[in-house]
Amino acid sequence: MGRKFEVRKMAMAKTQGAKTKVYSKYGKEIYMCAKNGGADPQANLALRRLMDRAKKDQVPSHVIEKAIDKATAGAGEDYVPARYEGFGPGGCMVIVDCLTDNNNRTITDVRNCFTKTHSKLGVAGTVGHMFDHQAIFVFKGDDEDAVLEVLMEADVDVTEVECEDGMITVYAPHTEYNKTRTALMDNNPALEFEAEEISFVPQTETIVSGEDVAVFDKFMDMLNDCDDVQDIYHNATVERDDAE
Repeated sequence: MGRKFEVRKMAMAKTQGAKTKVYSKYGKEIYMCAKNGGADPQANLALRRLMDRAKKDQVPSHVIEKAIDKATAGAGEDYVPARYEGFGPGGCMVIVDCLTDNNNRTITDVRNCFTKTHSKLGVAGTVGHMFDHQAIFVFKGDDEDAVLEVLMEADVDVTEVECEDGMITVYAPHTEYNKTRTALMDNNPALEFEAEEISFVPQTETIVSGEDVAVFDKFMDMLNDCDDVQDIYHNATVERDDAE
């Protein structure tokens, strides 16, 4: 599962679009997180995690500070989360997470992405039950048993620990994110994470090949171009021709 997770995230990163889209995404998330949970990252652990992710994705400090200042001022938009589920090109399962201040606009934009790629937008719960909501940590290492022992001693309800190509991947329920991170850092304060996030991990995979590959790429590009789309999760394993 670890290697497939990394490959899938790399594939998504290639369709993120311009840097301004990434900055806008983080700015909106940080603003809402600070507005709802407080602007102090020491007290608001979700905000601290989000700021760390933004910095790793090379979001400038002024973008982060502007979003927090906006939340502190009490002015600005009220965004609400919206989640859409369905089947994409090749029959792959897709979850689309959004933050929106206009539900009608957002559902229209997302539905358009599905319709124009001959995909099928479903209702809530259509595919969500086929994904596990997981906290994921990826870091360099080669002793998964030692990592598992550390987590078990900290009473972390760990789902799985994998080692592949010199990288350790830890999966835990999303509710165990902070507990897992604290246990790993307490054991090794110098530990650097290649990835640390809460994600939807598919229980199965769907092969997308042949003519569906180009349609899948178009589908991902269209979703990423939607201003309200924050994250896209899917179970597609894309098989590309050598010529591509």
